[in-house]
Amino acid sequence: MAGKDKVQLSDIGMIGLGVMGRNFALNIAEHGFAVAGHDTDPARVKALQELKSDRLKIDASADIKSFISMLKKPRSVIMLVPAGSPVDSVINELTGLLEPDDLIIDAGNSFFKDTDIRARRLAEKGTRFMGVGISGGEEGARNGPSIMPGGPRESYERIRSIFEAAAAKAAGEPCVAWLGPGSAGHFVKMVHNGIEYGFMQLLSETYDLMKRCLGLDDDRLQDIYGEWNKGELNSFLVEITAEIFRRVDEKTGKRLIDVILDVARQKGTGMWTSQSGMELQVPLPTIDMAVDLRNLSGYERQREIASRLNYRLIRQFKGDREVFVRQLERAIYTALLITYSQGMSLLSVASEKYGYSLDLETVAKIWRGGCIIRAALLQDILAAFSAKPQLPSLLLDHGFALKISENQENLRYIVCQATEAGIPIPAFMASLGYLDAFRSSWLPANLIQAQRDYFGAHTYERVDSIGTFHTEWLGK
Repeated sequence: MAGKDKVQLSDIGMIGLGVMGRNFALNIAEHGFAVAGHDTDPARVKALQELKSDRLKIDASADIKSFISMLKKPRSVIMLVPAGSPVDSVINELTGLLEPDDLIIDAGNSFFKDTDIRARRLAEKGTRFMGVGISGGEEGARNGPSIMPGGPRESYERIRSIFEAAAAKAAGEPCVAWLGPGSAGHFVKMVHNGIEYGFMQLLSETYDLMKRCLGLDDDRLQDIYGEWNKGELNSFLVEITAEIFRRVDEKTGKRLIDVILDVARQKGTGMWTSQSGMELQVPLPTIDMAVDLRNLSGYERQREIASRLNYRLIRQFKGDREVFVRQLERAIYTALLITYSQGMSLLSVASEKYGYSLDLETVAKIWRGGCIIRAALLQDILAAFSAKPQLPSLLLDHGFALKISENQENLRYIVCQATEAGIPIPAFMASLGYLDAFRSSWLPANLIQAQRDYFGAHTYERVDSIGTFHTEWLGK
């Protein structure tokens, strides 16, 4: 109509205006893109609308049809809603409103197999679909996360400029790249979270050792983690660990860490990583143990009873505590190398199995900034895969092998000391056990083959002949 202002349509839509969705929408808007938001909660819609300005091109609606009408065609819609049925619910609502060639982007922590099913179902309707992993939490979503897109390459190119602008930057490069077809993005994000589980469990075990075995207070722990973050352990998780020990609880005046319940259950992504490792026959003992320990932490009542029935005094370390802390620093560094190696091995096998054609150098690149597992050692991982793109395990890289050889005795020492003291450090133990098994040219699996053949006639292989064999073990 003549004289009426032309309505400006949005470049991209955001469904789900909780902490992550709202912050990621604002991040995109601050980089010059017009964003429309939708949520069933009118308060969230209103809160986003109130931030609209000449600088921030933002609109929002609690009505899904109105929201769709705000978007440029072909439309691109990001979902940041909880994994599972909420994702399917939103997709079902959208499919009646979208047109062929419109794009739905699931940026939540969906299980990768669900992503493949949804992509196939939507393709039949002519709707494009991408599974995109986003890591960085609330701060990352607002200021720059690591973004892990999977799906059709041409769909990624449509929203590439938006993602590259909003992503974290490392060495001047955006921490986002198209990773592969189908569910590649969600699989990489799942493994990222599995490594995150291992990293956090290892850190918690260093805390336990220094608190109960060395008797260090929160001030000293804060200093130690702060010092560690200045060296090879420089990382987001070590950095925030130092900060955690500084925080005082407003209610009690104590350090907040000392009034937090010792229960940390798992929500799915770590478990999915372990399950995928089992399915693909890729050993992930450090990650598996981290998942198990979160589950075990939930048995707080049983642990309390067992602590009395199986009482054993924690033995205090009597040696030089400063030397012990230095050895512990080298031990966790070694265990982290092993943990990242396990995760990258899973990506390597999954890439071939599922046809992702992952570039593991690229994966390491986009994990350098924004994400929870960003760490200085990723630069070494990047270099290893740059030199040998098809490297099946980081433990087969000369540089990594040298670092582990230089530090493995510290890992052994810490495991021995913790065992003697009665401090549980199962992730450290699993890391050392994995290392020793991986580097062993002979394993006692021949006995397992013999046992299986004895009780189940499962056959066995021989070292001196090709083929499978069976013995009548009870015949003589």
